[in-house]
Amino acid sequence: MKKLVIGCDHAAPELKAIVRDHLIQRGFEVIDVGTHTTESCNYPDYAHALCTKIQSGECDLGILICGTGIGMSMAANKHKGIRAACCSDTFSARLTRLHNDANVLCFGARVVGQGLALDLADIFVDTEFEGGKHKTRIDMFADIENGQ
Repeated sequence: MKKLVIGCDHAAPELKAIVRDHLIQRGFEVIDVGTHTTESCNYPDYAHALCTKIQSGECDLGILICGTGIGMSMAANKHKGIRAACCSDTFSARLTRLHNDANVLCFGARVVGQGLALDLADIFVDTEFEGGKHKTRIDMFADIENGQ
């Protein structure tokens, strides 16, 4: 079973807790890197905390939630080996795993409701990377990161 990590900024502690608890009920081990309050904070701090857990191999996949999902995805994608996708629909959440081997799902608490957030999380963690021609493209990402 995949080990997951979840984080958010001040816009999403309630939705994060709902998604976290849902995934735990499904049997996943989930590490929560915060935040746990609505007090203003800096989302790059939480993106960094989450990404380091994936980079180290401690966790397989992550979910980041902020107001729109955009800031978190931008911050996460600054980390080597992280492929974060901001998704607000189930088709994109499925395809980003199938074709892009995304390892971080980002979405916005001010954009998606609770039901859609749970659907996005389920699809993301349940979908496996297709490989094949898509693996070649993912390898190209690594080449870019390594300056090749």
